Amino acid sequence: MTLRDQRWRGKLEGVGNSDRRGIRGSLMALVRAFAFIGLMLAGTVLLIVTAAPVVVAVLGLGHLIKDLLRGSAAADGQDLTYLLGVLGGAACGWLVLPAALLTGRRYARQTRRLSARWCGVPIHEVYAPAPPGTRPDWWPGVSGRAYQHRMRWLLSDQASWRDLLWLPVNTVVGSLVLLVPLLLFGSGIVAFIIPALGSVAWFNGLQRLVPPPAFPGNTPLVLFIIGLAMVAAGAWIAPPLLRGYARLARLVLAPSAQAELELRVAHLARTRSETLDTGAAELRRIERDLHDGAQARLVAMGLTLDAAGRLIETDPAAARALLYEARDASARALVELRDLVRGILPPVLADRGLADAVRATALDSPLRVQVTGTLPGRPPAPVESAAYFAVSELLANVAKHSGAREAEVDLRHESGALR
Repeated sequence: MTLRDQRWRGKLEGVGNSDRRGIRGSLMALVRAFAFIGLMLAGTVLLIVTAAPVVVAVLGLGHLIKDLLRGSAAADGQDLTYLLGVLGGAACGWLVLPAALLTGRRYARQTRRLSARWCGVPIHEVYAPAPPGTRPDWWPGVSGRAYQHRMRWLLSDQASWRDLLWLPVNTVVGSLVLLVPLLLFGSGIVAFIIPALGSVAWFNGLQRLVPPPAFPGNTPLVLFIIGLAMVAAGAWIAPPLLRGYARLARLVLAPSAQAELELRVAHLARTRSETLDTGAAELRRIERDLHDGAQARLVAMGLTLDAAGRLIETDPAAARALLYEARDASARALVELRDLVRGILPPVLADRGLADAVRATALDSPLRVQVTGTLPGRPPAPVESAAYFAVSELLANVAKHSGAREAEVDLRHESGALR
């Protein structure tokens, strides 16, 4: 990574953290912590649904083994109950486990997305691809090859076990991390500030709703100060605890070093192939433009000059007209060459950066194009060039094929990536 790339990455991290500063950032962190609590409750329900059949089957099997080891024959009714528990738990697990694994995968993906979007902590995702002929649908049946292929695919994937591990970790540890700022903030308002306001004439009805806490010296001023301090403490610790929660999710859900390396190798191979294909297509376009445009005009200009040279002594007027025609052809060839060079690297992109280059392209579009978002600096030249031509091609496709009258381009950096 070059020094320029490091500075650019530092700017991106600053942008990702900017919305978590100040009062607005603290309040947004509290709201997001509350949303994560709702997501955690959904994960707890999924954990109970997934674990209940296994627990029932294991408990029943344990009691059966214990009775067999004791050699007890007096509890036939209980043994039948335990046997039914084992069979029922196994049957429920057989039915529930595939859907639970896929639901856990969606749950983990939602956690990754929100961690990157709300906390600035990206979590990479590496899942084993489904084998040929295996559809990731919700109900493959209870027997046969479809079920076997599904379970073999899911259970052999280490990411599925990380998703399952995240459910109890999120329920036990994640809830503690998220509840601390919410309890401080809520308790400060409900237990102290509301009773303090109850002594004010306009809010005397609140005194009956929430009685003041009983301790010596609980005057309205003392209650209000304590409540304000708790509210401020809850708001102050909410952003770092929210980031800590996202790092906890990354600790559990992030792929292993081997999987990360395989993902990076696959990404590099794919981008290298795409880069080579794009470069070859660009070279063919340049060759075609030169052959059909400037080269043809230069050949025609050479023939015109040759004809003017033969007529210059016998017919000066015709030779002069041919020279004027050659001059016009050279001017058109120069314009085509400038357009070709501009297509390779537009001057506005080199001089003013990606955002202004996109705005200039938007002005040339037949659509009403609105460009929003700001960039904290200039990314490396290959990134600028790729993003500029991608936006240009997208706007061209919108104008040609969509039938729309307006479009919007949003440029920003989130979670260390240009979006």
